[in-house]
Amino acid sequence: MGKPVRIGLLGIGKIARDQHVPSIRGNESFSLVAAASRNATIEGVANFPSIEAMIDGCADLDAVAICTPPQLHYEAAKLALKKGKHVLLEKPPCTSTLELAHLSRLAKDAGRTLYQTWHSQHAHGVAPAAALLRGSPPRRVRVTWKEDVRRWHPGQTWIWQPGGFGIFDPGINALSILTKIIPDDIFPRSAHLYVPSNCQAPIAADLELVTARGAEISASLDFRQTGDQTWDIAVETDDAPLVLSAGGGNLTIGNKEVPRDPGALGSEYVSIYRDFAGLIAREESEVDARPLQLVADIFLIAKRSLVEPFVE
Repeated sequence: MGKPVRIGLLGIGKIARDQHVPSIRGNESFSLVAAASRNATIEGVANFPSIEAMIDGCADLDAVAICTPPQLHYEAAKLALKKGKHVLLEKPPCTSTLELAHLSRLAKDAGRTLYQTWHSQHAHGVAPAAALLRGSPPRRVRVTWKEDVRRWHPGQTWIWQPGGFGIFDPGINALSILTKIIPDDIFPRSAHLYVPSNCQAPIAADLELVTARGAEISASLDFRQTGDQTWDIAVETDDAPLVLSAGGGNLTIGNKEVPRDPGALGSEYVSIYRDFAGLIAREESEVDARPLQLVADIFLIAKRSLVEPFVE
């Protein structure tokens, strides 16, 4: 094994602390050497108030993982790539499809890796579901993606602002699974967004989509779920129906739950950083823009209704 990739983390929020820090430190291909945040620090590394300060203060920094709100992703990633750093982007990637396309070109021009991550694509049940659907394409799909925003995004006001995605911050996870498991292009046909009267982004959405072969996909997304959280995708095929539950972590075919590979990675983010190391070693990038394109198209065609104000 060669010298570990010296990586810095931009944005020290819940997802960074819960997933990125332990996954980086548990991967011998990386060495976490720096962090940048206006309000938080990570013990044991050099801490800086901004990405500019981090890059200037760590001359031998190799890569940056960007975990800020999506409104800040593009400028940070652009700077890092122009400074010759590999870049890992949390989801959602950017606030526009054109920004993501531009970052892809910058990475190519710089000869650096850009990895746009979709953590739900790394869930245990997703790869076997994709393999099954290649042989038996879906006839109908039902997505139910409902969670409690106060539990998963406490105090995160950015999510309700323009470019914050609202319910599509988690909803894009479901769309990323669809683009991974369905062997066809997917197009939005109609959408109804429910926007709190004091917010700029939707708190819920009802969607109708269709595949290139005509399979219908309906989706119900909601940030107002309390109690049990629901992240399910049910697929009807000409063979046995399959259900991905727990955000793609569990796969059931017919009435039989598919056992997990005992050698499978236990964490989506462990898998992400394994793949990031491989991309860097091969001098490749991986940027799947389709989930973001679906969200952008949904916003273009959607009907909007105002609902009661959101109160934290």
